[in-house]
Amino acid sequence: MKINKAVITCAGPSQRKLPLQTLIDRDGNEKSVLEILVEETLTAGIDKIACVVHPGDEVTYRDVAGENARYLTFIQQSEPKGYGHAIYCAADFVGGEPFLHLVGDHLYVSTSATGCAAQLVALATQKECSISAVNAIRENTMPNYGVIGGKRIKGSNHQYKIENVIEKPTPTEAEQKLFVPGLRTGHYLCFFGMHVLTPSIFALIKKQIDHLPEGKKANLSEALNELAGHEQYLALELHDLRYDVGTKYGLLKAQIALALSGGDRDMVLTELLELFTSRELGKYGSKHE
Repeated sequence: MKINKAVITCAGPSQRKLPLQTLIDRDGNEKSVLEILVEETLTAGIDKIACVVHPGDEVTYRDVAGENARYLTFIQQSEPKGYGHAIYCAADFVGGEPFLHLVGDHLYVSTSATGCAAQLVALATQKECSISAVNAIRENTMPNYGVIGGKRIKGSNHQYKIENVIEKPTPTEAEQKLFVPGLRTGHYLCFFGMHVLTPSIFALIKKQIDHLPEGKKANLSEALNELAGHEQYLALELHDLRYDVGTKYGLLKAQIALALSGGDRDMVLTELLELFTSRELGKYGSKHE
């Protein structure tokens, strides 16, 4: 299975501005979140990238993509029908091929020489099936994520056969349907914000869209749960880092992680230490307690 295309979703009402934010990458260069996501995709060997955007955002996105804009095809999500619908908007671009999918409000920081997307694409190419990147979380953070249930693949410490997917499960749902043998007590596997999907996902999303109740939006997790019952669907547990830049201090945490994994690590550590030990900063903080 060869993966030639990628889809980055950026059209959500709370998501639109986030890929436009700028920070300093590992090499000390100022870049937008979108540029870094495109580079993540390129390091996985993929240079045909669809960016699903809100109508009218194309020009702004093209500008912040810089030289990487040449790899991008912009697709409008004309109606706000949800995350699953945003992916479905790229069906014609993808055609009948498997594709890499990234969310536009996440940044990924690999803890090894191989990028997160490259690891996922390599395994999907080998296994020839849909694979979602996941990482282990404590149960108290589950309301923020899609969570999977399944079983570890024999002979592997980081691959799982997915049996169930639930978006933002309750602790009771997780205990009943998402238990994964071998994980630490109170931990579950949540989505990392990165998937390789076969084109069959589009038919499952379309079926959901065609039967959406009034006011409801298409949900990718629901389609993925159905996918697990139709074909082989695996999870790859990554021990890398990912940051939702739309959360409180999310962009700050992503910036610190990038800085500490790059060539300026020592300088950044020194300056952070000076900041943490600053008496003046301590006085300022005490006034706001």
